[in-house]
Amino acid sequence: MATRRLLGVFAHPDDEGSMSGAFILYGQAGVETGLVCATRGEVGEIADPVLATPENLGQVREQELRAAADVLGIRHLWFLDYRDSGMAGTPDNNDPRAFIQAPPADVIGKLVAIIRAFRPQVMVTFDETGGYGHPDHIAIYRYTTGAFYAAADEAQYPELGPAHAVSKLYYTGFPRSGIQALAEWLKEQDLSLEGTALRGSDLDQLGIPDEQISVALDVTSVLDQKDRAWACHRTQLGTVGIMARIPQEIQRRWRGYECYQLAATRVGPDLPGENDLFAHIHS
Repeated sequence: MATRRLLGVFAHPDDEGSMSGAFILYGQAGVETGLVCATRGEVGEIADPVLATPENLGQVREQELRAAADVLGIRHLWFLDYRDSGMAGTPDNNDPRAFIQAPPADVIGKLVAIIRAFRPQVMVTFDETGGYGHPDHIAIYRYTTGAFYAAADEAQYPELGPAHAVSKLYYTGFPRSGIQALAEWLKEQDLSLEGTALRGSDLDQLGIPDEQISVALDVTSVLDQKDRAWACHRTQLGTVGIMARIPQEIQRRWRGYECYQLAATRVGPDLPGENDLFAHIHS
């Protein structure tokens, strides 16, 4: 049997946490894993000024991602070399180097080249909300979806190698009920959403609708390894934010499952109870 390959495509260092359990579990099962990161998170917040400056944050976050990838067993890592676009409505959106300013055909072409070289059977990216509406997250959703189709079309980007048809494309995200439960918990604790990535968001539109979840992957057995990988992103680990005040047992319960929505398939639909990103893939 040919080697199975899993490719995650995301916008920033630490976004891979959305599927870190999948990387670990499938890697342990012999699947070859790869990760694409569109930017180096150059304009993210810095948890501790000792760790980085605005001038070198991109370099620091690249090294953090490389360390996290080592913990997750990811053997293949690509950067698309765009600049972090920042949160919606900020001046960084208008930087000509920003990811959201890139010509779509160029981004899709870079992804097609990676797909045709790596030849994954399964790809994963954000859903259309980008998790919480970040412009780069929404952009990577659009471009990854476009590249899924373009990579299989020999008439598109013929200079980038033989066409490759990825068997499945999944979107990952929190279940909508989970996001609403988190908001309700914060409300019960008299905490505002202002200290979270959900601030200003319509909670009725975020997350994957529960009825559209195709795979609910139980990753409780690898939570400690997930935590070690997440801890590599030191510049992003706030210690006084609202999310840090949520009890560890509650956080671990939320992180014990990763949810995936089957967005496109060339091998048929997932069946209830299968909970396997590689279901129906035989090569």
